[in-house]
Amino acid sequence: MQTWFIVPLLYAWDCVSGQIRYSIPEELKKGAIVGNIAEDVGLDIRELSRRRFRIMSAAKKRYFEVNADDGVLLLTDKIDREVLCSQSVACLQNLEIVLENPLKLYRAEVEIQDINDNSPFFSQSELRLDIVESTPPGIRLPLQSAQDLDIGTNSVQAYMLSPNDHFKLDVQSISDGTKTVSLVLDNYLDRETQGTHNLLITAVDGGIPQRSASAQIIVTVLDVNDNVPVFDQSFYRVKVMENAKINTLVIRLNATDLDEGTNADIIYSFSSYTPQRIIDIFSVGPHTGEVRVKGLLDYEETSVYEVNIEARNKGPTFVPVYCKVIVEIVDVNDIRPEITLMSFSHALPENATTGTMILLFNVIDPESGANGNTGCLISKQLPFELKSAFKNTYMLVTAGLLDREKVSQYKINVTCSDAGSPRFFVNKVIVVEISDINDNPPRFRTSSYTAYITENNAPGASICSVVAFDLDKGHNSAISYSIMESQTQGLPATSFVSISSENGEIFSRRSFDYEQFKSFQIYVQARDAGLPSLSSSVVVNVVILDQNDNAPIIVSALKENKTRLTVPRSAYPGYLMTKLIATDADSGKNARLTYQLMHPTDMSLFTVDPTSGEIKTKRLFETNDFISQVLVILVKDNGHPSLSSTVTATVLLVDGIDEISSNFHNLPPKYDHSSNLALYIIIALGSISFILLLIIIFLVTTICLSDNDNHHEPSFRRAIINHASNQLDTDVQLIPFPNVMEVSGNGSLSETRCYKVRPATNQESNVCIFPSPSRSIACRSPSNLRRKENSRTPKEVSSR
Repeated sequence: MQTWFIVPLLYAWDCVSGQIRYSIPEELKKGAIVGNIAEDVGLDIRELSRRRFRIMSAAKKRYFEVNADDGVLLLTDKIDREVLCSQSVACLQNLEIVLENPLKLYRAEVEIQDINDNSPFFSQSELRLDIVESTPPGIRLPLQSAQDLDIGTNSVQAYMLSPNDHFKLDVQSISDGTKTVSLVLDNYLDRETQGTHNLLITAVDGGIPQRSASAQIIVTVLDVNDNVPVFDQSFYRVKVMENAKINTLVIRLNATDLDEGTNADIIYSFSSYTPQRIIDIFSVGPHTGEVRVKGLLDYEETSVYEVNIEARNKGPTFVPVYCKVIVEIVDVNDIRPEITLMSFSHALPENATTGTMILLFNVIDPESGANGNTGCLISKQLPFELKSAFKNTYMLVTAGLLDREKVSQYKINVTCSDAGSPRFFVNKVIVVEISDINDNPPRFRTSSYTAYITENNAPGASICSVVAFDLDKGHNSAISYSIMESQTQGLPATSFVSISSENGEIFSRRSFDYEQFKSFQIYVQARDAGLPSLSSSVVVNVVILDQNDNAPIIVSALKENKTRLTVPRSAYPGYLMTKLIATDADSGKNARLTYQLMHPTDMSLFTVDPTSGEIKTKRLFETNDFISQVLVILVKDNGHPSLSSTVTATVLLVDGIDEISSNFHNLPPKYDHSSNLALYIIIALGSISFILLLIIIFLVTTICLSDNDNHHEPSFRRAIINHASNQLDTDVQLIPFPNVMEVSGNGSLSETRCYKVRPATNQESNVCIFPSPSRSIACRSPSNLRRKENSRTPKEVSSR
């Protein structure tokens, strides 16, 4: 046989204390004091109420309660021992006393003592017996035993017979503690002398005060019948299974009679004083002597039956004889165990420590032996375990850590079984809810946020929303948002933004200026409403987007209107008059500037580079061109809508190179890279440069006259050469390339340029003017220049 059901009974739990025993008599009044449990186990009565000192019992009716103020065990109802425990020798009431926080279990056993509150009684007040006058002395006539609901000394202890000359009583005790009484014939009878004998039998118990009961015995003397039936034995003991079917044979009795004929025919029947309940359960065959099962047997109701059988012959004067059959009912496992909850915590906090009791229950099985032994199991995969508190009493306790966020509810299937054969199982599903504690801080969906807002926003505009979630529930997951203390440009972050504490939406508290600062950081904290409160934070990067709210600002020499520019009439096409410089405080495309010439006096004379702002001539000046030209230059950005600024300049056409120099001094200071040291060097080398310049002019004149493609007028050439020769801070290099002139300057003309010159009608050579800080003049031989004429093209030389 498997022994798994015994395993839980082997566990011992340190929170279970010893057992206390009290004894009280039955029939005590309600409210009677049984004992002081708190005093007997050494408890502090001041802690009883706080620790929920109480009784838990699986009994259907409670007879006891404990006072949580002083620990006194009280009787809640009058106890009738005979009703509660019937004829059981020991009448015990088991009580489980629980003390919580921390958990402590005590077991109390209250013994109900019998008092002599019941008198003996006979089931029949008059007993009739027939006896043949020839019956020899010593014959025993079984009598009905008196019954007493009390037990022990309070039950029937003696029988007395009224004084007479023919009969006496014989009282014997059998193994089950009961007493049998028989009427014994002491002297011969004489029917003719006395046909009827009236006797009084009295049963007396041993209680104080003593109680008794009496019954009348009427003995009728019959005429002689030589022989009486005789049983094989006067006492039988048999066993019958509890689940025996109807008509199952219990025992076959046999009585014999030495007479013949009808005097030898035996009739079997129950004795005249057999209780009705036995007649309802068993039957006896009148001719066969077979005792059979007639009704349903129930071990839990009665485990032993005493059946008295009478046998008599059919003679005219018969003398009945009797035998007793003790029928023992063998218990069969026919009752399923029943689980009774004694204490149950439906909700368990997820931080409950290991060993916390959830459930205290009792398994009731009224059967005996192995049929009444129970064991219980739960699944091993659960963080719970069963422990045995007392016999058939179990506790469900935690055996591991709980986490509501992983498992919020457990359905625990408790399976209990007895040890009978066949074994009966019973299941009970215990639903345990795991209550939440605040053990999870809020978490943001991302590690950081980046929000964009266009400058010049209206205060109160929404910037973005941050979202946090909390794995807890209820108020432990209610999240509020706030801006953490931090500094941005020396000001608290809360002066820039605010946040909705309910939904995490962030709003601006002021209008932002991209030109003032382009981004800033704030820290948002999410805090739950648990106790203690938990929080987390996230950084929000606020990026301010540029808006085209700044017009270009001109920073060059032309930033003031009515600026005068002088340009020689001899200026070649592409001649750099000046460079317009502007800035824009915006960024990106909003700061991408475009230069445009607006409303010039003559559209064909000047041009502005749209990207660099360089103002150049488009063609050669003619004699009929106005000496004064008005230029309006527009600078605009690439924003939407576009913003712009304008500047107006007056251009004066002059005839001398000195006027050109004066124009160069109008360039912005940032383009004047000369210094006093450079000026001294120029003056020192001036005389040498002047001599070399004369030689170069002579050579250039000779070469240009020999060039057939030269169409410039001699006067134009000579004017340029003479101007360059007279200018000390300009070096001129004559490059014998057709239609190409290169000019390099220092000081305010620190750039090197190469220009293509339109030919004049007199077939003179092209001239290149190249001002150089070194003032050195070089002239290449005509032969070398002719060899490279077909391979070179005019190009602009970058600034040194």
